[in-house]
Amino acid sequence: MSSDVRFTDFKSDAQPTWCPGCGDFGTMNGMMKALAETGNSPDETFIVAGIGCSGKIGTYMRSYAIHGVHGRALPVGAGVKLANPDIEVMVAGGDGDGYSIGAGHFVHAVRRNVDMTYVVMDNRIYGLTKGQASPTSREDFETSTTPEGPQQPPVNPLALAFAASGTFIAQSFSTDAQRHAEIVKEAVEHDGFGFVNVFSPCVTFNDVDTYDYFRDSIVDLQETDHDPTDYEDARSRILDPGTEYQGVLYRDDDSVPYEESHGVDADMSDIPDGAPEDATDLVREFY
Repeated sequence: MSSDVRFTDFKSDAQPTWCPGCGDFGTMNGMMKALAETGNSPDETFIVAGIGCSGKIGTYMRSYAIHGVHGRALPVGAGVKLANPDIEVMVAGGDGDGYSIGAGHFVHAVRRNVDMTYVVMDNRIYGLTKGQASPTSREDFETSTTPEGPQQPPVNPLALAFAASGTFIAQSFSTDAQRHAEIVKEAVEHDGFGFVNVFSPCVTFNDVDTYDYFRDSIVDLQETDHDPTDYEDARSRILDPGTEYQGVLYRDDDSVPYEESHGVDADMSDIPDGAPEDATDLVREFY
């Protein structure tokens, strides 16, 4: 790993097409800063994304990347990490991508505890498809497809991760630049599956869960007596439906990543001897 990497080294030449003011800008900047501060470099990093506004992030960051399909980013990320344990794998998603069609993959990725980071840009709406209710939308949130609201309680992604025996569960706010980067950095440094749900406001289609709302509502766990290694305290806060927490809610310092517990420590990215030379060169160039 490199010690002289700057977060700007992770910026690609592609210009983001997110709406001006989108929370995803801050989310991405924090991801890049966390990667740089943990000593990773673009050629040691693999970004995996699914579909939705978050799916564009691999284009805007300079690293190896795959833009996958809706809800399937996590199994791809796990495959990349197990094929080459030396590479830093960061998976990016949205609340629709991760907690709806991808919910099954999310739960199983958490319980397998592969050593990678999952950053979810939670704006509580489907933004790319023009404003439908998402799994984390409020029960009374009115949209064109739910004029009376979804009429069901929102998914609690922190509780899903906790129930699946997550070893690192955190939440951040995209516009709180320093704290967001610090939290993602902790997730990257964690030995196991680091999960960060990020409040990333959609300024175009969600006029309820706004920047002002989160600024007024967020309780930063740094300002409380919370101990993230205290299982019972973590559970009470994760199951608290009335508080928007920022910080690390739960961390298992005895976490053993899947790779270590199953002896997966070899780089399997090379093509076996006997494969066509052009195929070997292609795969080596890819990795």
